[in-house]
Amino acid sequence: MNMPMPNLQPLMPEILFLCFALIIMILELFLKSKETVGLLVIVAVAATAYLFPQSFGTTFSGMFISDGYSSFFKFVFLLNLTLTILISIRYIQIERAEFGEYYTILMFSTLGMMIMASAGDLIVLYLGLELMALSTYILAAFIRHDARSTEASLKYFLLGAFSSAILLYGIMLIYGLAGTTDIMKLSALLLKSNMKLQTLFAIVMVTVAFGFKIALVPFHMWAPDVYEGAPTSITAFMSVGPKAAGFAVIGRVFLTGFEGFTPDWRLLLIVLSIATMAIGNILAIQQQNLKRMLAYSSVAHAGYAVLGVIAGGSEGLSSMMNYLLIYAFMNIGAFSIIILLRNEQERIETLEQIRGLAKNHPFTSALMLIFMFSLTGIPPTAGFIGKFFIFRSLVYAGYAWLAVVAVVFSVISAFFYLRVVMYMYMYEPSETAEQALAPSAPLGLALFITAVMVILIGLYPEPFISFARVVTG
Repeated sequence: MNMPMPNLQPLMPEILFLCFALIIMILELFLKSKETVGLLVIVAVAATAYLFPQSFGTTFSGMFISDGYSSFFKFVFLLNLTLTILISIRYIQIERAEFGEYYTILMFSTLGMMIMASAGDLIVLYLGLELMALSTYILAAFIRHDARSTEASLKYFLLGAFSSAILLYGIMLIYGLAGTTDIMKLSALLLKSNMKLQTLFAIVMVTVAFGFKIALVPFHMWAPDVYEGAPTSITAFMSVGPKAAGFAVIGRVFLTGFEGFTPDWRLLLIVLSIATMAIGNILAIQQQNLKRMLAYSSVAHAGYAVLGVIAGGSEGLSSMMNYLLIYAFMNIGAFSIIILLRNEQERIETLEQIRGLAKNHPFTSALMLIFMFSLTGIPPTAGFIGKFFIFRSLVYAGYAWLAVVAVVFSVISAFFYLRVVMYMYMYEPSETAEQALAPSAPLGLALFITAVMVILIGLYPEPFISFARVVTG
């Protein structure tokens, strides 16, 4: 009996992207200039993004869903990949890690994120997650001669494997209760099972697993060490892509698959969100290393983004999506400055090393100021817009008190963000701050894009807000 051929149209962006990745993986063996490999990846990104509007639909009996929601996140993933390529080209040369497979592994990690965003089934979700995670473990250890990089990868791998095991256990429980792993059918079948206690335990397992992936407290312990030890370009990549992929899954699974248990998981997420904002912001105050500070900052921002899921509905979901897009620009921009400060002699990563930076490098300091203001949420930057719409969605959902708590923690975060500005502008220059920078055209382009978008979204956010609302229906 002949089986009908599945409709591959919804999968065409992923298929094209995979073909590009395999072709580039072979071509890099013959290309002497690894910079050319990075540029080929950007061509692949453009070709893949072109197919998004033409690929809407479902395939494999609803296991793969291509819609506006998934396409928004895929755009964020490809944006993250593009900016990472731009900031990597010069950086991996300085770090003596200029290998062509660096770019293809980035592509495979991004492909895993794309599969996660379109997953209509928990098994497909897990396959995408493992493709993303395994690739990122390798990237974290890419500077093989650096013990910090190897240690970061090992810690990331061990805790990542632990969280994957918890996720599989949660999926197993859900399948046992509902008899399916189809996300669209889960809610009704779980309610029909009349086994609420067991279902809540399964939801807790899934929450814990994704708490690890997006670094919610108390599952954040890997983030500071991994962010500090990994290559800075990969730290920038990890801080945006896997986090956004985790939120893409949470938005679909919790608001659709666990819809019948919303009051229960909402209470759990409220507790985790408050703990995440509190611990992330408070521990960031103690950090002298910029990468560790941004790691705890990333933890705190995960707490803010979860608020959009808690608010729920189109307003909450769209505000969460926009927040992640804005976070991509301002966070990669901040890491780009750290890469710009890296020269042949040493890594400049501490507050003491950037003391008085503005005196010798005023333009670089001004860019860092913009990114720090945006991460704080100071108008007219994009960070203010992101937080404003997150907090507004909470008020509309009847959680005004939670919005007030989030505002308080946002004010606390101003201390460590503005401390960076103070060190750059209000102290005499250190010896390292007087050294020459290591600029490159691709890195300059990345800084231009991130800085312009942070200002543009801050001044004119309406197109971005409207688009997110449209794709969330």
